[in-house]
Amino acid sequence: MKALTAAIAAMLMTASGAHAQSQSYGALQERPIKALSADDIAGLRAGRGMAMALPAELNRYPGPMHVLENEAALGLTAGQKEALGRQVETMRAAAIALGEQIIARESALEAVFSSGSADSASIDRITGEIATLYGQLRAVHLRTHLATRATLTEPQLAMYQKVRGYDGAGRGPTHKH
Repeated sequence: MKALTAAIAAMLMTASGAHAQSQSYGALQERPIKALSADDIAGLRAGRGMAMALPAELNRYPGPMHVLENEAALGLTAGQKEALGRQVETMRAAAIALGEQIIARESALEAVFSSGSADSASIDRITGEIATLYGQLRAVHLRTHLATRATLTEPQLAMYQKVRGYDGAGRGPTHKH
């Protein structure tokens, strides 16, 4: 399990840090938490998806915010809009709480290194905690996509694919939910 959480953390950090790897890190020295950009911190604090639910989004499991943005084209009912609004708020509350915990643990990792007290045990412990939190955060976003899909009809799902530009190759499963 420890290897899995470390792999998830590495994958998530690679996605956000890929650009930084191709350039000098000098500009990053002034960050309060070196591993997180200001945009990363803002996204975590706002509960944004930050592309964590792409496997769902691109396989016919839409997220509630994008569905609500396209409510007219999808012909959402009042009941569907209400359910989607609850999904957004539930997801946002959980995501913000987890985002704050991630920021705190990244800050703790930063402190271990900046104090000169980094050792293998503290690194293993803190990075494991960060990986677990990122996994929980991603699951919150993915589960919300499940709930959103269950809220829509098959014709609405098809229309969503069209309005989002996903109606070409690479469609996900078309079975009824």
